[in-house]
Amino acid sequence: MIRIVGWFGSLLVPAAVWAAGLDDISNRDAINGLKEALTRGSHAAVARLGVENGFFGNGRVKIPLPPSLRRLEAVTRSIGVDAHANELVLRMNRAAEAAVPEARTLLVDAVKRMSVQDAKGILTGGEDAATQYFKRTASEPLAKRFRPIVKKAMGNVKVAEKYNEIAASGAKLGLVKEEDAQLEDYVTRKALDGLFLTIAEEEKKIRKDPAGTASAVIRKVFGAIGR
Repeated sequence: MIRIVGWFGSLLVPAAVWAAGLDDISNRDAINGLKEALTRGSHAAVARLGVENGFFGNGRVKIPLPPSLRRLEAVTRSIGVDAHANELVLRMNRAAEAAVPEARTLLVDAVKRMSVQDAKGILTGGEDAATQYFKRTASEPLAKRFRPIVKKAMGNVKVAEKYNEIAASGAKLGLVKEEDAQLEDYVTRKALDGLFLTIAEEEKKIRKDPAGTASAVIRKVFGAIGR
């Protein structure tokens, strides 16, 4: 994993070094190197999550029951949520695991649309500049792509249907946040949180210990920066 994306950390350099180290290399080469690194890195994050237990078996991103269930404890107990809580948590996480592979194409599209200004912002930005770029450019289309997959995966869970009915009423009374009134919306949001957290972890790891190269253009660009 580190070998796949580790070399992308070499891109994350101060602006002055960026300017001084690329005298004999075109900006196009540097941008292409960054795009290649971001594409491979985002694919690696998706690969970690979009498999069985990618969410359910990972305490960092595992999706818990919505906090609103605690606020509606008396009601949810009456509809049997307590008795089926473990099953519901499993199904929510399986739904996220089913949805995340859809991110691969959309993240690649975000990379392809990257402007020179975007790239320089990532190169000279903070420790999560690449993650923030993905959040800014891909969150909305990712949510639209995830939601129907999550809804389908949760469709046969009777307790989830009951939750939606109760939560809708709770939202009107201010007991449940509007964003949590439908379980598929909650799972979609948590799936995105998990995806971006994983991308951010990869980015931090890369910045801390950049290593290796994977293509001629990257060796060319970042070899020059290092001189």
